Amino acid sequence: MAKQKIAKTNAARLLDKQKIAYTLIPYEVDESNLSAVHVAQSLDEDVAQLFKTLVLSGDKTGYFVCLIPGDHALDLKQTAQLTANKKCDLIPMKDLLALTGYIRGACSPVGMKKPFPTLIDKSCLQFPFIYVSAGQRGVQLQINPMDLVHVVNAQLVEFN
Repeated sequence: MAKQKIAKTNAARLLDKQKIAYTLIPYEVDESNLSAVHVAQSLDEDVAQLFKTLVLSGDKTGYFVCLIPGDHALDLKQTAQLTANKKCDLIPMKDLLALTGYIRGACSPVGMKKPFPTLIDKSCLQFPFIYVSAGQRGVQLQINPMDLVHVVNAQLVEFN
């Protein structure tokens, strides 16, 4: 059986340009369930190894990105403190494409329209590789967590 060719995403091309190793991993998309838990199940991987990309806005710092394990929720009060904001919130879904170049369920931390301060939960370091969106629904990037930290110039933090 021939292996399915996966079209390169912008995120993948950026990683190629920086000579960073990754693998594009396809999965079956369910438009009615774009959750990280569902994606992890589709990949038959631990949901703690799949990181969702959340874009937020802080009252003092403006936009920033958080990557957290797929089965976690973001504590907005703690996140505000970590980012020197009094308060922060997820950006409205209608603003996601214009701001990042990505849609819901396909928001990659790599290759956004412009670089934003990025925080990654340090639990990523317990894995030899993690999964993040490749920038299109149905494709994940399998990447070494420190390579991802390097390429997006991220800060490792401990989210609750």
